[in-house]
Amino acid sequence: MTIQELKIGDSASVTKTISESDVYLFAGITGDFNPAHVDEAGAKESFFHGRIAHGMLVASFFSTILGMKLPGPGTIYMGQEVRFMKPVHLGDTITAVGTVAEINSEKKIVWLDTVCRNQNGDIVVQGRATVRPPQ
Repeated sequence: MTIQELKIGDSASVTKTISESDVYLFAGITGDFNPAHVDEAGAKESFFHGRIAHGMLVASFFSTILGMKLPGPGTIYMGQEVRFMKPVHLGDTITAVGTVAEINSEKKIVWLDTVCRNQNGDIVVQGRATVRPPQ
């Protein structure tokens, strides 16, 4: 969608269940093999009492929304504020949502509020994305 087609309140979402292979693949791509993510025995002794997904893995679902759905292909992702609110455990089903919050037609920039919730409706990640929609 172009900036002319977008309006405040437009939203899109993506849902994914976090698997063990998602965590291992993300660890391999990023090099983040923190025991909290890949070592069950070590993670059981941690603050979280078990393995958790990488926060940035969960936050990366915003990229799927922005690049594929809203505004969609051709979007330039310029920035992302992100806060990690609760841990995401393997097997959790996460729904990420992006909602258009501000539009600056002159500068051709759009801000979207971004949030990820788990299957219980708890906010696990939240923030704000800055994008330049396709022309």
